[in-house]
Amino acid sequence: MPTIVLADDHDVVRRGLQFILETESDFDVVGEAADGLETVRIVEQLQPDVLVVDVMMPGLSGLEVSRRVAEVAPHTNVVVVSMYANEAYVMEAIQSGAKGYVLKNSTQDELIPAVRKAAIGRRYISEALADTIEAYMKKAKDGIVSDSYEMLSNREREVLHLAAEGLTNAEIANRLFLSPRTIEDHRSSMMHKLGLRTHIDLVRFALRRGIIPMDI
Repeated sequence: MPTIVLADDHDVVRRGLQFILETESDFDVVGEAADGLETVRIVEQLQPDVLVVDVMMPGLSGLEVSRRVAEVAPHTNVVVVSMYANEAYVMEAIQSGAKGYVLKNSTQDELIPAVRKAAIGRRYISEALADTIEAYMKKAKDGIVSDSYEMLSNREREVLHLAAEGLTNAEIANRLFLSPRTIEDHRSSMMHKLGLRTHIDLVRFALRRGIIPMDI
């Protein structure tokens, strides 16, 4: 019986996902979370077979959560659920190790097969995303794709995500239980690695990378 953790910052969405999944008698929803950092902690504690996570989560995006889960719960496979069908989100999910990417407008039809495949380590991507994946693969073949994000440490990624949400250094420090000076050091290092100068540059990068939604 596959065990599942649900992560979405909207309670009504979590209830909807749970309702869909519990139509299957062999699915067992064992936990839920409303925040990216909380999700990582819960998955590490429960070690479920599958994590179903929204791409947009406070604290850490579902995409970064997927990366962390691969470290703290290597036997947990991730299914990302998103309203976004653009290349940045889809390919980041695949690169972060997610086994599934399901569009919210097709959740009911695709979530159950996505979870079933993820539970046995197989991939499921919404059929509507085939053109998006093909376009990215062409860019990668042509050498257009570069990934400075991969140079960042886990802590620098946390700072990037929280700063992109508009938190100050003091607020980030409080959230991560670190000193403001330590946050400033991580932020400076992160900005240097990414070649960013201003907060506006940071937000633009976060938008392109799929860290924050493009419709904010």
